[in-house]
Amino acid sequence: MGDSTDGSSIAAQGARDEQTEIHDPSAQDASGGFFKRIIGALSPTDATDELQAAGSFSQPALPGLSNLRQMRVEDVAVPKADIVAVPCTISRDELVEQFRETGLTRLPVYEGTLDSPQGMVHLKDFALRHGFNGKGGRFSLKGMLRPLLYVPPSMTIGVLLQKMQSERKHMALVIDEYGGVDGLVTIEDLIEQVIGEIEDEHDIDDDKFWTLEKPGQYLALAKTPLEEFEAEIGLSLTDTEDVDEEEIDTLGGLVFMLSGRVPVRGEVVKHPAGPEFEVVEADPRRIKRLRVRLDGGADG
Repeated sequence: MGDSTDGSSIAAQGARDEQTEIHDPSAQDASGGFFKRIIGALSPTDATDELQAAGSFSQPALPGLSNLRQMRVEDVAVPKADIVAVPCTISRDELVEQFRETGLTRLPVYEGTLDSPQGMVHLKDFALRHGFNGKGGRFSLKGMLRPLLYVPPSMTIGVLLQKMQSERKHMALVIDEYGGVDGLVTIEDLIEQVIGEIEDEHDIDDDKFWTLEKPGQYLALAKTPLEEFEAEIGLSLTDTEDVDEEEIDTLGGLVFMLSGRVPVRGEVVKHPAGPEFEVVEADPRRIKRLRVRLDGGADG
């Protein structure tokens, strides 16, 4: 995505992601039995009532508990067009760049097209073989591939969560009736439907609309008030015939108006005045985070 993330930040990302791994049942119990409480919600009503009576969980603690039975995989999956994946022919340097630019720690690997998935490559596995800068050892992507789950779009997210936990897999591809890939789901996507959005150290605080990544480059929430951001950068973003300032009041609204639709993650939308907006995070319904380059990405 055009940022200047170095090897150490990739290491930090990998370490953070690794902390979410499910290693064994004893580790889950030691952490308070979080998955036990969630999986318990999928059991018959009597078992659920027993857990509630014992104080194992409560509705306020898990506000989206009912979603486990009501929501289906297709409701939360990342659409095929938005999936970030790599071909099995990718070089070592290109793979390093993908990890750096996307900030992702797991990438699906395909042969030819995404409809022929081969598995998943994990940043941790790559780093253990080649270091976080990707310089050591003989590169073999095939030797690092981990298996993926393949699930139908109609499966409930509760059933998929159980399957992911039992098989210790954190990523699944949604397969349509013809055997093609229709979407992607991670275990974090499912958990967020139960406990709400999970933020990490790379997310922006709710009371902070943007952060300055480097001179001339900002990471901003889509809900950032347009007037406040214009005051920050000293530039009017609505003084153009392509934008009706009376219809928008946020950065996300501005980017939506410039593109005429909800742009996908990784897409870059250019402003007539020079700045460009890179979509860092989005779903099919809305933009969530943007990277703003005031110089239009002149530095690449």
